[in-house]
Amino acid sequence: MIDRTEILDLLNQLQAGKLSAEEIARRMESASVVRTEHTSIDTGRGARCGYPEVVYGQGKTVEAIAEIFHVLYGRGDSCLATLIDTQKGDELQRLIPKGRYNPLGRTFLWQQKELQPLCGKVAVITAGTSDRPIAEEAIDTLSWMRCESELVVDVGVAGPHRLVEQRGRFVDADAIVVVAGMEGALPSVVGGHVSCPVIAVPTSVGYGASFGGLAALL
Repeated sequence: MIDRTEILDLLNQLQAGKLSAEEIARRMESASVVRTEHTSIDTGRGARCGYPEVVYGQGKTVEAIAEIFHVLYGRGDSCLATLIDTQKGDELQRLIPKGRYNPLGRTFLWQQKELQPLCGKVAVITAGTSDRPIAEEAIDTLSWMRCESELVVDVGVAGPHRLVEQRGRFVDADAIVVVAGMEGALPSVVGGHVSCPVIAVPTSVGYGASFGGLAALL
């Protein structure tokens, strides 16, 4: 990462005609990458995209994930890794005791505790309990994004009265994520209760005509 002294030196060289604006831009762009033993970390992603990098855990070693986490956390970012199996999760918990492993959602979250919530309230609703792992990943992602969240589980269309009973928990949400497998009917039903955006997340949960999640996707 480029520091204040280096920035001032570059500007002085620009003023003196020793460096072009294009060369300075190139150097500053390359300074947003931190290279470690295992990886090259894009530390400028938060400035470009609004949020820092989410670490895709599948295929990465525990050492590589921990390296990325320590760089990002040291810069003041909260850290999230997804698709973390139990073995990796236990090892990460040992290496980063202040982090939190969620075995159901397969996530590892290391939160900057002093950060206050930024966004509104997002409800995450599942059709069945089998859809909960995806919902847990969404809940941890919302926490990482500094959003308030509410998890409502097992209110699928096979028993529509269950959704009505839980309506008070999601009707005032700013957005809703609906996680459903089988035929994927729940998002449309939820949409009939609210005026906020509803994001449908299909899962491969189901059998028969669900075709491994294809029916919910369509």
